[in-house]
This record gives sequence, C-alpha cells and structure tokens, in this order.
Amino acid sequence: MHQLVSFPMNFVAFALQVLAQTLSIYTLFLLARVLLSWFPNLDWSNPILSSLSAITDPYLNAFRGLIPPVGGLDLSSLVAFVALQLAQGLLGFGATSLATSTIGY
Repeated sequence: MHQLVSFPMNFVAFALQVLAQTLSIYTLFLLARVLLSWFPNLDWSNPILSSLSAITDPYLNAFRGLIPPVGGLDLSSLVAFVALQLAQGLLGFGATSLATSTIGY
C-alpha cells in the first residue's frame, strides 16, 4: 500500500523538480535578453535574437505593464527576476518536501 502512495508523490516531486530546473534555464534566457537590451544597435531580426525576444518578452511585458519606468530606468526586469526566483524556490522546496516525505514509507 505504501508503494502505491509513494509512486504518485515521487512523480509529483520529480515533475516539480523538472519545472524548477526549467525556470532556471528560463532565467538564463531572461538574463541574456536583459543584457542584450543594453546594446541598442543589435539587429533583432536575427533569428537567434528574434527567438530570444519571442521567448522572454511576453513575461517581461507582464511586469512592464505593472511597473512604470523610474527616471527612464526600467525596473520591471528586476521584479520579473525576483518573481521567477521565488517561483523556482517554491517549486524546488515543494519537490524536496515531497521527496523526503516519501522516503519514510
């Protein structure tokens, strides 16, 4: 009986860990996008830059709509990073909690 309970919990813990790792990779894409935005002469029609923009801009735009620029400085990316790190931490914590709770079975 304990194995029946343990299997779904292990699967959920694994899925949460995969999501946390995916957010970690997305954070790297987001960091690249923010750093590249400092170079105004980049050709964003380049397929790699265009793909990077298509992947990250919807997430950044959600925060740009909430936080207006302060003195010409766009702080929305900082809030976007904090939100992403918070989500990643919660997913990782949930995965660890589930994994360690099923070890006792």
